[in-house]
Amino acid sequence: MIVIGIDPSLTSTGICTPTDVWTAPDPRYKGDRRLHDLWLQVNMAVTGLDEPALAIIEDLPTHAHGAGKTGMAQGVVRHCLIDNGIEYVTVVASTLKKFATGKGNCGKPDMRMELYKRTGLDIPDDNQVDAWWLRQIGLHLIEDPGRIDLPKTHLAALDKIRPAVAA
Repeated sequence: MIVIGIDPSLTSTGICTPTDVWTAPDPRYKGDRRLHDLWLQVNMAVTGLDEPALAIIEDLPTHAHGAGKTGMAQGVVRHCLIDNGIEYVTVVASTLKKFATGKGNCGKPDMRMELYKRTGLDIPDDNQVDAWWLRQIGLHLIEDPGRIDLPKTHLAALDKIRPAVAA
């Protein structure tokens, strides 16, 4: 099964596939054109996959489920996944942080440092780092042999994740 991590944002969405990590939409685009480019980028990541896929998406904070632009980016990502028959799981930021670092209230630099310490990867973009960790959550959920080893304190975060949303 192919696992994709997505950290939705209208300004800089992180996308991590088995072979690449990047951000979208193109910063040259403005307004609703950014939503369209975001859809195109997610669609590019999931179209034509040779096997079933699972996307792990960072969810909106509980208090911001109606939030404007970020909410629109969430909707575009989910719509694209459903259009392509991709199941997805949403993960709140505190669960993502606990999975990555063992602490649900860490900062972005802590997540980047934990990635570097565990893999040697130095990804400077916070959204790409989040997408990388989201993908790892998916690899752990499906017990993929390519997942990285993490302590039990980190893996406890998986208990808070809801089942996948069927496409």
